[in-house]
Amino acid sequence: MKWIALLLGLAASAMVVTGVQAQKPVDGGLLKFAVGAEPPNYDCHANSSFAFIHPVRPHYSTLLKFDTPNYPKIVGDVAESWTVAKDGLTYTFKIRKGVKFHDGSTLTSGDIKATYDRIRKPPAGVKSLREEGYADITAIETPDPLTVVFKLKKPNASMLANFASPWDCIYSAAKLKQDPRFPERNILGTGPFTFVEHVAGSHWSGRRFEGYFEKGKPHLNGFLALFVAGAPMVNALSAGEVMAEFRGHSPADRDRIVKALGDKAVVKETPWACSLVVTFNTRKKPLDDQRVRKALSLAIDRWGGAQALQKVALVRHVGGLLRPGYELALPEAELVKMPGFNKDINASRAEAKKLLADAGQSKLTFTLTNRTVAMPYTAVGVFLIDQWRQIGLTVKHEQLETRLYLAAQQKDNPTFDAALDFNCDYMDEPNLALQKFLSHDKSAINYAGQIDRVLDDLYDKQSGELDKKKRIALLREFEKRALEQSYTIPTIWWHRIIVLNKQLKGWHITPSHYVGQDLADVWLDR
Repeated sequence: MKWIALLLGLAASAMVVTGVQAQKPVDGGLLKFAVGAEPPNYDCHANSSFAFIHPVRPHYSTLLKFDTPNYPKIVGDVAESWTVAKDGLTYTFKIRKGVKFHDGSTLTSGDIKATYDRIRKPPAGVKSLREEGYADITAIETPDPLTVVFKLKKPNASMLANFASPWDCIYSAAKLKQDPRFPERNILGTGPFTFVEHVAGSHWSGRRFEGYFEKGKPHLNGFLALFVAGAPMVNALSAGEVMAEFRGHSPADRDRIVKALGDKAVVKETPWACSLVVTFNTRKKPLDDQRVRKALSLAIDRWGGAQALQKVALVRHVGGLLRPGYELALPEAELVKMPGFNKDINASRAEAKKLLADAGQSKLTFTLTNRTVAMPYTAVGVFLIDQWRQIGLTVKHEQLETRLYLAAQQKDNPTFDAALDFNCDYMDEPNLALQKFLSHDKSAINYAGQIDRVLDDLYDKQSGELDKKKRIALLREFEKRALEQSYTIPTIWWHRIIVLNKQLKGWHITPSHYVGQDLADVWLDR
């Protein structure tokens, strides 16, 4: 395949170096790690990229969090304990006593309420990407300074997991009252590290918070996140100048780093709750035509692409809207019956050409907007353009740095044609994974712009369905319609590969690159 030649040579077989048995943490030291992009602003509630979570998350706490060694087990963060009513309509949390913000003020239930009110009903000018996830909350009560009660209008199968979201940073109610947009430009949390500085284009740094509520933590004196990507990042890891890059590596980069570090390397791998999707701007002709969108999906050989791309990029698995292998995902026997997943690519492309001809778009020319993050964006972008070329289309590849890339999709009245977007989250849960496919007026992360009340209704029904079989049936209906309409289409799911310097301890890999990044448990074996 011509496109594969554009992406580098085939990777050598992997060397896997296992870790050692658990040791007693040692305090002290500065952790240096790489981040391949820079956050567009400082607001947890408005962001969705690793470029934000990796440098910023150590400054904040959340209500609950995931216990990464035992993922997806949920434990308390600022919450000491919680109860859920038998009818699933009331969640009551007891807050730890003595939790301090970095300015010395004490956290109370009022701060929890203010935070979640901001997420579920953002004030004018405030962006909340997860508003839909909390649409079932009707009221938040604070009967005393250490108790917060959430009232729901109906049961929600993912609500407890929502409260463990790494994006739900707890903010100061006092600061939000003064300025609802305070978090966009300022860092004030209760997390294990205080903010030191952000030097644009260079680094982000934090210092141990001596008043952190978990005794004996954090272990590190501080951290330094260096904004470096591509070959320079691989070189820095290979030379031991940084201890980690927490997002993921291609197989080729993994092998290069392991070869350089030798017995100092620790490799961790897992399937990834993350996929690249193509978003079609349904507000523009001819992408408002379902025949055109479906044809563009049918032209993609996902099965052949996965086999080739996994050798050079961090993608590997073929699946629909939910991660392949997840218990609620479409099994392969059903998946191959869906548009775009037939293993007979010649038959699919013949159908694609007919649809384009019927729509009068056999010689369609358009632009694919992409991100300047090599892995896996460039690799998959090149692959897609080659796939569409094979049905006679001409596609321009436009790559933008993260801030401009997100702005191109998120701005009012966007002008992009198609965009290579990501659909990643902190756990396998349809209520999270399917939000991108809801109507534009219901989901802040839908950039296709469609209004589809059939999908909205199916989503609402499955979100509150506690019977597994009934929920699966609703999910199958949702997925079939979403793939047929092709507003936003999945490409290939990711595979997470992390290479650590063996001095770095206390960090555990999970299927999400958003989880476990507060660095409270991390230490250096010097």
